[in-house]
Amino acid sequence: MSPDHARILVANGVNLDLLGRREPDIYGKQTLGDIETALTQLARGLEATGCFRSCRLSFYQSNSEEQFLLKLSEPWDGILLNPGAWTHTSLALGDRMKALGTPYIELHLSALCRREAIRQRSYTAEAALGVIQGLGPDSYTAGLTALLSYLSRFSREQAHGIDQGKKKQEASERTCL
Repeated sequence: MSPDHARILVANGVNLDLLGRREPDIYGKQTLGDIETALTQLARGLEATGCFRSCRLSFYQSNSEEQFLLKLSEPWDGILLNPGAWTHTSLALGDRMKALGTPYIELHLSALCRREAIRQRSYTAEAALGVIQGLGPDSYTAGLTALLSYLSRFSREQAHGIDQGKKKQEASERTCL
């Protein structure tokens, strides 16, 4: 992780290039460009508070699963991941996210629990820090805030020499006494 800013990938999967046109009653009328603008403004605002690490956002959308997997494999400090329909179908994507070990927030515009049965299963949620869904474009802003909060806390703990494994072990021992 870079000491001065976090490299964040905002990765959008299959069909998300159609936002604003495809099923606006489910996905809303904002385009991916609108969401990117909102995230860029939010990142600047969060950085100005001094409570969050500064970040450099990189936006990526692909309808090619191979290209998507390759982009995720680049060196990122964190990822906001909306895999689109690959959420429910791609074991390869789920396996890749587990193997990479990069902290990420999975997000969705719609509430998967209210969708068709096939859309209620996520192969990518297991390794995520968290899943945010059903808030429309605000799923992205909530996701960025949560990810930057996590990365800021992680960065502060590293700077203060706090060993995460030791911290977890001590917490576990305290609860067992």
